[in-house]
Amino acid sequence: MSAPVAASPLVRLLGEWFPTDARASGMDFAERLSLWLGAVDAIGLQATHQAVRAMRSAAPRPPTARGATPLSPAEDLQRVRGMLAHAISQPLARPPEGRPEFKPYADRHIDLQRQMDLAIPPLRAHVREVASGQSARLRQLSALDAAMEQMLAVRGQALLAKLPVRLKRRFEQLRASAADDADEDWLQAFDREWRQALLAELEVRLAPVAGLVEAVADEGNETR
Repeated sequence: MSAPVAASPLVRLLGEWFPTDARASGMDFAERLSLWLGAVDAIGLQATHQAVRAMRSAAPRPPTARGATPLSPAEDLQRVRGMLAHAISQPLARPPEGRPEFKPYADRHIDLQRQMDLAIPPLRAHVREVASGQSARLRQLSALDAAMEQMLAVRGQALLAKLPVRLKRRFEQLRASAADDADEDWLQAFDREWRQALLAELEVRLAPVAGLVEAVADEGNETR
């Protein structure tokens, strides 16, 4: 599976902007994950593990047909990644006059996050469905992924919703460093960094899907 979010380009980027906010916690990934799970989540996770163990001897289920020429998991991942990356690359409309403000960036960021929220969960579900039809091992992995998505979705969305607040701090930081109000080099620099942050956020959101796609590819290589 993919690397933990703590090692992602998004976290490294934020650490470069705000070094004092990026102190190491001293906990490993499993310890940090435990802070996200309550008692109800722990019970649900235990039940999932029991169900996963029962799948070892079960025959894999073929995926539901999605049309005459369904995309492979890797192709579907690239399709969604490309679609969202294209949306991120689009120029941002802002007022032609007046002092630049962060609000247009905030509004566009929220809109792009909404697009990610609409596009990525169906992709993840489709990849799980395909993986479940490959082998009992991938069916186990898919069941565990579905449970983790349900448990962590709300907390993950809450954290990502705070990203525009950090970006506003960066916007103000760069604007304060400008020589004068007529100098807009800082705004161009921020626009580049904002898009870098969005692309990094996209990869964080796609990481579980990419891990499943990698597992499907590995399973295919082993059976050849």
